[in-house]
Amino acid sequence: MSEQSGPSTQQIVEKVWLSIAERRLRPGVQLKEEQMAAIFNVSRARIRQALAVLERDGLVTIVPNRGAFVSKPSVEEARDVFFVRRTVERCVVDRLCKSVSKADLKRLRDHVAKERVANANDVTTDIIKLSGGFHLLLAETVGSDFLFTTMRDLISRSSLITAVYRNTNRFNCGPDEHADIVEAIAANDADTATHLMAHHLEHVESELDLSEIRDLSHDLRAALA
Repeated sequence: MSEQSGPSTQQIVEKVWLSIAERRLRPGVQLKEEQMAAIFNVSRARIRQALAVLERDGLVTIVPNRGAFVSKPSVEEARDVFFVRRTVERCVVDRLCKSVSKADLKRLRDHVAKERVANANDVTTDIIKLSGGFHLLLAETVGSDFLFTTMRDLISRSSLITAVYRNTNRFNCGPDEHADIVEAIAANDADTATHLMAHHLEHVESELDLSEIRDLSHDLRAALA
């Protein structure tokens, strides 16, 4: 099979990520290379590349001699991830309050505007991508490779945790709270910005039912179709 055919490695990664975030793939389901290659009409080599990226992001666990599985975050891991996010994002918004430019603010406000459109149209895929993308954009705007890669990892893990433990079908990491954070940053008000970010993450975490793993779909073809 030609490596030029079918979706790219990144497109496969995004499809699996969204299937997890939209709660169509459950933790523990095996991601079989041969079946995925048939679903996406690509080579097994490309599937292995995608699985390696997903493993790096914490969404997939690769077990030697057994294969790849959607990761199962524990309750303790869920709490740890949100604890670290509160710490890292406090640092991010504090740094931005001291260094944000007009161009940076335009990018952030434009992003929030896209979130509002996605929410108004109830486009779940866009809501999920843009919601996490806002937090990643904050870290990118700081200009620190370390903070950016740290946030990318945390957001990926948060997406999996939210998919597993979310107690509602709605996503509350939305544009109104994001907009308030942006305006506090624009005012160079670090105290308000960090307070709003902490409240925002607590709001997201409050909608998690950290008691049990829900029985999501284990049908790989149905989840990725």
